[in-house]
Amino acid sequence: MRSFLIALQFLTILPIKLQGEFAEQDIGRSLLFYPLVGLLIGIVLSLLGWSLASQIPMVSAILVLAVWVTFTGALHLDGLADSADAWLGGIGDKARTLSIMKDPAAGPVAGVTIVLVLLIKFVMLTVLLAEQNWWALIWSVILARTALPLLFLTTDYVRPHGLGSILKQQQSALHTRRLILAVAVVALFSIGLFALLFGLIVFLLLRYLMERRLNGFTGDTAGAMVELLEAALLIFFVLF
Repeated sequence: MRSFLIALQFLTILPIKLQGEFAEQDIGRSLLFYPLVGLLIGIVLSLLGWSLASQIPMVSAILVLAVWVTFTGALHLDGLADSADAWLGGIGDKARTLSIMKDPAAGPVAGVTIVLVLLIKFVMLTVLLAEQNWWALIWSVILARTALPLLFLTTDYVRPHGLGSILKQQQSALHTRRLILAVAVVALFSIGLFALLFGLIVFLLLRYLMERRLNGFTGDTAGAMVELLEAALLIFFVLF
């Protein structure tokens, strides 16, 4: 239960107060609850979309997107912004890329990237909410957060300290594999094989880019992956 609350506290803005210090094992186990938190976020967004069904789809979409960003604390958008700046400014160099990611100032590339991703989400939400395709919205959020434990399982964390380092060290490989398999099986019967394969392909592509530039990943690139996966999955559900 404590690990679930840690995951909920980290991935949302819910005012959860946990007494005492976090045990590193509890932090590591919190990865296993990321898909569940994704489910809760997806349900909240879907219920909001359902309650706004009588409104113009564009109005519903902008309100759902605003709640989406607010409810998650723009956590992954921050990682997307830092990664976008670093990827362009790093000029293919690992050390320079990592250095730029630490810079709190956001450059023009970060701003443009965030606007583009939010615009894509807004347009896709307009279509999905008009069709009342709640499964697409929910599963986009779930799969994007399931990608996080998969990333920690398969990829090196390049910074020596911080939350990511603790998550990597304390992660249970066996339980993570079981979790990913369980989510994949449920997704297979809910949204079909092609959607699942598409999400996996996007994940592998993003992981390849991280490995090529950084020989691993950081918290910022993990956050960027969540945002890009969500956007890509929304596009898939609209087009196919």
